[in-house]
Amino acid sequence: MKKFKSIILIILISLLFTTLSPILTKPTFSNPPQIEHLLDRGKKLYDVGKFEEAIGLLKQAVSRYQLNGDKLNQAVALSNISLAYQKLGQWQKAETNINNSLQLLRNLPKNITYAQSLDVKGKLEFEKGEFQNSIITWEEAAKIYSRLDLQPALTQSLINQAQAMQALGLFIKAQKTLISVRENLDKQPNSVLKSVGLRSIGDVLRIIGNVDESKTVLLQSLDVASTLKANQAKSEALVSLGNTVRVQENIGSQTSAIKYYQEAANIAPINSNLRLQAQLNILNLLVGMENINAAMELISQIRTEIKQLSPNRKSVFICINFAKALKKIKQKTNIETVSWLDIAQVLSNAVKQAEIIKDKRALAYALGNLGQLYEQTEQFDAARKLTQKALNMANSVRAEDISYQFQWQMGRLYRRKGNIKKAIKFYDAAWNILKSLRSDLVAVDSNVQFSFRESIEPVYREYADLLLKTAKNKQPSKQKLIAAREVIESLQLAQIDNFFNSACFNTKVVLDDIVDRQNLKTAIVYPIILPDRLEVILKLPLSSLVSYSNFISQKEVEKTIQKLRTDIEERKIGADNQAEFQKLYSWLLQPAEKYLENSNIETLVFVLDGSLRNIPPAALHDGRKYLIEKYTVAVSPGLQQYELKPLQKTRFNVLTGGLSEERTNFPKLDYVEQELQQIKFHVSDAKILLNEKFTSDAVEKQVNKKTYPIVHLATHGQFSSNSDETFLLAYDGRIKVKELSRWLHDRRENLPQPIELLVLSACETATGDNEAALGLAGVAIQAGARSTVASLWALNDASTAELMNHFYHQLTKPNIAKAQALRHAQLSLLKNEEYSIPYFWAPYVLIGNWL
Repeated sequence: MKKFKSIILIILISLLFTTLSPILTKPTFSNPPQIEHLLDRGKKLYDVGKFEEAIGLLKQAVSRYQLNGDKLNQAVALSNISLAYQKLGQWQKAETNINNSLQLLRNLPKNITYAQSLDVKGKLEFEKGEFQNSIITWEEAAKIYSRLDLQPALTQSLINQAQAMQALGLFIKAQKTLISVRENLDKQPNSVLKSVGLRSIGDVLRIIGNVDESKTVLLQSLDVASTLKANQAKSEALVSLGNTVRVQENIGSQTSAIKYYQEAANIAPINSNLRLQAQLNILNLLVGMENINAAMELISQIRTEIKQLSPNRKSVFICINFAKALKKIKQKTNIETVSWLDIAQVLSNAVKQAEIIKDKRALAYALGNLGQLYEQTEQFDAARKLTQKALNMANSVRAEDISYQFQWQMGRLYRRKGNIKKAIKFYDAAWNILKSLRSDLVAVDSNVQFSFRESIEPVYREYADLLLKTAKNKQPSKQKLIAAREVIESLQLAQIDNFFNSACFNTKVVLDDIVDRQNLKTAIVYPIILPDRLEVILKLPLSSLVSYSNFISQKEVEKTIQKLRTDIEERKIGADNQAEFQKLYSWLLQPAEKYLENSNIETLVFVLDGSLRNIPPAALHDGRKYLIEKYTVAVSPGLQQYELKPLQKTRFNVLTGGLSEERTNFPKLDYVEQELQQIKFHVSDAKILLNEKFTSDAVEKQVNKKTYPIVHLATHGQFSSNSDETFLLAYDGRIKVKELSRWLHDRRENLPQPIELLVLSACETATGDNEAALGLAGVAIQAGARSTVASLWALNDASTAELMNHFYHQLTKPNIAKAQALRHAQLSLLKNEEYSIPYFWAPYVLIGNWL
């Protein structure tokens, strides 16, 4: 949300450029036997990697063609020489030869030879990091192939374009290009081209979040390559499969990924980029798993092989990523066999290689990483000089995906120096770049390329921290409060985008305007979790923002929330045990009491941050009462929402569905049928899909067939920080959140009325996942429903049916808002001795429009 793309795609880039054949074509006309012999020998030498010798023979062929006045075949030979120089990393000579080839062909008919020379030029531009130029060049070649109806060559050209689009972070555009490629590939017999094309499609599918489909397509690519015994294509497919399995984040995914990477390394040529890439991926996983002994064994292999690489852009990034892996090991273990000097030498080698190939993007990234190493070792003056040089270099080639990192790095360095004004300037620049990259940012595969939490989230939080820091007992200025809230708001959007791998939250209404103009008895509570404190920004009607600080560490906040969730789900929290809820109340609301009372506030809307999303605000306790006893409570994913309007109660059509029967690994839900029947009693029209009728197809059909303002699903479900583990359970299997999103998107296209209320009454947040409620917010947003009521933990209990009975009874009354209806239902359980503890009534939260 990507979407957010492209952030450091060039690092660990798994797409290895593949052409149909290393030698473009045979001569166009028949040749004397001597020239034919030269070409055959040259091709054989090229195929076995003897590029210098191949170049010597091809140069002889060029001279003979020139003597014969044969411009066409001279151009072919020059193109092949350019390819050989590219293999050697001699970019200037490669460029000279391909330019000479194209110059010879310029005034001749634009035939296959000209198109193939354009392919070679595009490959050179790609290798040099000139991705936009390579797309333009390959587009020109594709037009010729299309005119000549050369489908295999056209397919290859489109695949090449898609790879360059991915390198620029244009993943959606790449996906559209590859859709047409896939239609062609399905009709073609097995070939290396088919394997490469399928792999490219699989990579894009992973990057945009379709992980299951990615794996299916990549297995097809592997099968084609295996059938052909094409080891290069097979190894590439295995690396891509490892990347896809790795992002699934389920039990055993890392072990499976290592197996794929190891097989790829085993069949890739020794000292090749591909083999080293696979080994580096294994190394990163071993370090993450803290298997340091195995990691150290692999490091010695990589150290030996990395020295044999010829300079090219892939080798630059292999060096950089090797250095990053070494740095992680050093930080984790401080092991003596890995020294800071070793790491600096690896990065210095990356700088030298980038200078040799004149790749400014790669050079900027290498210099910046060297600067980061100096920052780490507290050589701050040298760090600033290197980082500024990297930043200037990145800006010169408009590499914003790299630039933001070094703006952030400069901000950190100036903050360390105590120059807060300059630090804010650099943080602001980094933040603005991230906002502009939003639609690209989301498509980057975070597990393969970088960690969102390590490389993006800290920029937002550290910037907000700087803005909110003041002298003791002083309020931040109005401008800084507004800016800090805007920064964290953009982080909230970025987290959702990252969750779905798409920029998905484009809304119209700003909550501050609603509070100031429409709901004068509503306040917005906006907590921000920072490393050393919990900041809260309060928005009251017709008033400026106010803030207050609690100097509690982030670890203490998260520990309190974790204990609270454990205690509440184990039913330890009740009338006699409110300590954790009281603690949270004192942090979040106690300083606001005077403001709330003076403004006659009746409704509190929480925009929760981080792990705070995992707690039900209604159960906060002031020592005398629960919050729900004092206020109507709602949660908003951010400061912007869809248009806020009260529920139209003249048409009360409800689509209900659920499972009461046991399914594999899921127990039966005894009270679901009762729950759905009670809803039917309260509304004018209810469609019930129960058990075998509650299938994925049935839900999709009903959602898109009829205008239901309310959709109520009583079934098992899980919210997780991983979108692939966020699902609802239908009779025939899991409905993943992205599938649900697609259905509801289709509905918005076909039916004018939105879903006003989505109710998910038997779901839960994933155990042990501090960011699990992000999945709940994601469902609420992607569903496109104006409001969502969902449970933070599952209750297989009569209390759910009881609460929903009260909720719909209240909801049908005139002038009762959705949040008020939920409050009345929760209070009815709270007052019932059997259900008075928070375990029964607190898990239900209303997200979105509270009216």
